[in-house]
Amino acid sequence: MNKTDKILILGSRGLVGSAIYRTLKDQGYNSILNPVREELNLLNQSDVEKYFETNKPDYVFMAAAKVGGIMANNTYRADFIFENLQIQQNVFSAAFKVKTPNMLFLGSSCIYPKNAPQPLKEEYLLTSELEPTNEPYAIAKIAGLKTAESFRRQYGLNWISVMPTNLYGVNDNYDLNNSHVIPGLIARMSAAIKNNDPEFKIWGTGQPRREFLYVDDMASACVHVMNFQGEKPDFMNIGTGEDIEIGEVAKLIAEKMHYKGKLVFDNSKPDGTMRKLLDISLIKSLGWSPKVSLSEGLNRAIEFYGKI
Repeated sequence: MNKTDKILILGSRGLVGSAIYRTLKDQGYNSILNPVREELNLLNQSDVEKYFETNKPDYVFMAAAKVGGIMANNTYRADFIFENLQIQQNVFSAAFKVKTPNMLFLGSSCIYPKNAPQPLKEEYLLTSELEPTNEPYAIAKIAGLKTAESFRRQYGLNWISVMPTNLYGVNDNYDLNNSHVIPGLIARMSAAIKNNDPEFKIWGTGQPRREFLYVDDMASACVHVMNFQGEKPDFMNIGTGEDIEIGEVAKLIAEKMHYKGKLVFDNSKPDGTMRKLLDISLIKSLGWSPKVSLSEGLNRAIEFYGKI
């Protein structure tokens, strides 16, 4: 990407999109389009096509999606598959009509089979059944990945996909019920501290292992992949290559937030997949690796939550 190229970030107010925007600005890119929902409704095909026709971006970071944690995914199943498919199809269609040459589609590590070997390699895609709790969202993301791959192979467009692990950080969703693991723990623990609760419930058994990547590292990976000059795979994993039990993450957050109560586990809540660790050999072979440790990332996430 040249500094004056027209770069469109879809989902620029979300967790990943806002981090990509910060990264690009810090690196001196000066022609960035970052429309908010009031300017561009991605669920409206006509609006999306008009926007692409008017602006004709050179590069697109497709970070827009309907996202949520395990409870949201399992509760709003129709919303997650329908809205994500609609957003993706609108963007792909509009981008193809104006021959957008470069696009990076952001998927999710939940695309992989529930019982796939660990760590998860890209080649495991579509080898067996998905985790039931987030199957609709996963199917939508698989469809997006395969759409980008198919346009790349048939038309020679530089449309590729990246599959991030569990992300967290600045501009995350800290909703008490519909957030991902880390922001949910931070928000609920903050409430427990304010209420002087003697116990803090952790959803599930606390035994599932998860990999967590700070969002600024994810953004740097996206920009790195877009700028990489050599041969790129159709899609690749983005993560840290390390995982940790959710119960241990809760203990870390409790220590950092100085919560003095007892941590207990709510076995009535689903665990989801027991382990989900990404093999990041492909992205590392392109010269990228994460920089922010989990401890430092948690400090930043807690600090951000204290300001909102």
